[in-house]
Amino acid sequence: MVKIKAAVCHEFGAPLKIETIDLREPITGEVEVTLGAVAICHSDISFADGDWGGDLPAVYGHEAAGFISKIGDTVKGFVIGDRVVVTLIKSCGNCNNCLEGNPTICEASNTAVPPILSSKGNTIQQVMNCGAFAEKVVVDQSQVVKLNYDLNFETASLLACGVITGIGAVVNAAKLRPGQDAVVIGAGGVGLNAIQGARIAGARRIIAVDTNKDKLVVAREFGATDCVLATEKSPWRIAKSLIGGGADVVFVTVGNSAVYDVAPRYLGYGGKVVMVGMPKSGEKSTYEPVMMASVSQGMIGSKMGDVVIKRDIPWMVDLYNQGRIKLDELVSKTWSLEQINEAIADTKLGSAKRNVIVFDTGK
Repeated sequence: MVKIKAAVCHEFGAPLKIETIDLREPITGEVEVTLGAVAICHSDISFADGDWGGDLPAVYGHEAAGFISKIGDTVKGFVIGDRVVVTLIKSCGNCNNCLEGNPTICEASNTAVPPILSSKGNTIQQVMNCGAFAEKVVVDQSQVVKLNYDLNFETASLLACGVITGIGAVVNAAKLRPGQDAVVIGAGGVGLNAIQGARIAGARRIIAVDTNKDKLVVAREFGATDCVLATEKSPWRIAKSLIGGGADVVFVTVGNSAVYDVAPRYLGYGGKVVMVGMPKSGEKSTYEPVMMASVSQGMIGSKMGDVVIKRDIPWMVDLYNQGRIKLDELVSKTWSLEQINEAIADTKLGSAKRNVIVFDTGK
């Protein structure tokens, strides 16, 4: 066991507590990563607020980067000192979904392993296979990707979730083609990356929709050709007038069930809604299925951009190094672990692209 500092949740909706807890050694197929940075994703906040349930106490955080500090048995392709991105995508490589190239929905990803985090002999939940609101993590080797470029950790951490989820939703889930039209609802961290993905894919029109005017200004910087305030009366009519018809794809990047109610209204014939944002458990949305069926519209889910991390993260790093996507600009502000509750409160205000917790690793 090694002692680490972590932000622990003991009560849903209450501030996280900075505590010294135990992290066990990596076992077969696992690596220990000393973290340099972890970004705060709205999914972490939803978990900490109790929106999706779960057991407590728990450590959240899943969008991280650092360097490998210990290696378990049978680990291949990594050595101590490797700089890596740490993701929540744990894959067995053997189930039907993994074999078909869909590791984000691995059927064995939740297979029980010996508890990783504990305090005074009591187990602490390592949420989303990461528990990265901490100085170190122990994760399966399938969850990490080596960084071949000298990215700083705070920038690299964004590749673990927000970037791959947004860009992946466009290129992997929607398979957007050059000349098609896209609407992105929500111009937060994931939405901005969906906009970047649509630009890379060659979309003709990329329309950002949000309730915040300032976020729409930023959306243009990331590649939106047009912007629509969601507070306008019938904003889908404005979007359709800009396109000259309905969108080929609508990306919902916010976890709001009311947005899912209206998302199909932005579609053209044959279009589809890609469901990225995750509302609270138990919330419902309603549509008129006859309308969608009659013009061949559809809805699909996209978890983590349907990525294959060892293929897609290096590709996105290449795009960044070529100046074709923005990463540094996604970091709104950096904070220490002791400031995590302030960082979460700032994230809840809705204006931040990504707040990032940084650690002094000496590297």
